[in-house]
Amino acid sequence: MSDARPADDNEVITTDVVIVGAGPCGLFAVFELGLLDIRAHLVDILPKVGGQCAELYPEKPIYDIPGFPIVTGQGLVDNLIEQIKPFSPTFHLGQMIEAVEAIGSAEAPRFRVVTDAGTVFDTKAVVIAAGGGSFQPKKPPIPGIEEYEHGSVFYAVRRMEQFRGREILIIGGGDSALDWTLNLQPIARRVTLMHRRDDFRAAPHSVEQMRALVASGQMDMRLGQVTGLRGENGKLQAAICRGSDNEVFEVACDTMLPFFGLTMKLGPIADWGLNLNENLIPVDTEKFETSTPGIFAIGDINSYPGKLKLILSGFHEAALCAQKVHRYVYPDRRLTFQYTTSSTSLQKKLGVA
Repeated sequence: MSDARPADDNEVITTDVVIVGAGPCGLFAVFELGLLDIRAHLVDILPKVGGQCAELYPEKPIYDIPGFPIVTGQGLVDNLIEQIKPFSPTFHLGQMIEAVEAIGSAEAPRFRVVTDAGTVFDTKAVVIAAGGGSFQPKKPPIPGIEEYEHGSVFYAVRRMEQFRGREILIIGGGDSALDWTLNLQPIARRVTLMHRRDDFRAAPHSVEQMRALVASGQMDMRLGQVTGLRGENGKLQAAICRGSDNEVFEVACDTMLPFFGLTMKLGPIADWGLNLNENLIPVDTEKFETSTPGIFAIGDINSYPGKLKLILSGFHEAALCAQKVHRYVYPDRRLTFQYTTSSTSLQKKLGVA
């Protein structure tokens, strides 16, 4: 990841391709596109690269990746990141694409792509590699929570500086809850961590750090669950809580960060005007293009006769998709198929010639 260029989200970004999803298929698409001199930016709602492999089963062994008798989910992601370093992709993490607007023609597609963090792209093609959709946060069953969302209640931390000087209640017992407790504690006015039991699923070192901060009086930790919110005009003043002994108490706060895990939803993709079939995107098997010229779908999110939801199938789809993307990016340039084993120009791109 250290070689990936950081994203500058304060201006319209002009690029060849926007890839939606930074899982294995999205990462390998960078490689196939890079071989054809096509620049790519990747957008993913998760705060790190790797998609399901990194988020759901980083240590789970995978046995059907060609050339690897056994590789973990994280190991595969690490190798893919190493493989695409020569093409310097740019990652926009912790963001979700909210809108895709066609501003070109069917013969010469162009799109205006906007994320929920305000990043705007001007691109010639979009490759959807979002697995089964986007990971979206699970919301706690607290009555009236919607009134406080975006002003006082947040399900992700986009910019830490936004929370400076706030009185924050963080709910959860996993890595996300503990990581943001430790990261926000130095800049917040006060941080309280709440979990339903005194047993955490996070990394032991993070739990130790949190307990040390509680012992020194630098933050608070409460056992219980939030059952209601108190405030006015969308501004939170306190969380109403119930302890394990059914005691009702309040925690003063102006900000709440619930980390209840992630769920998979199609999300805003459903509103992009694409033909859908049971929340999947039908594509052809020649170029894996959707019903909208210039928008492609690879990996688990697409649908076609005989589809197998395997990572290696997604790699194949990325390779064929890149061939058609080249026609949109370089309409006047003839594409000649070459093997990486015999092409000196391709080997130079990979830094091995």
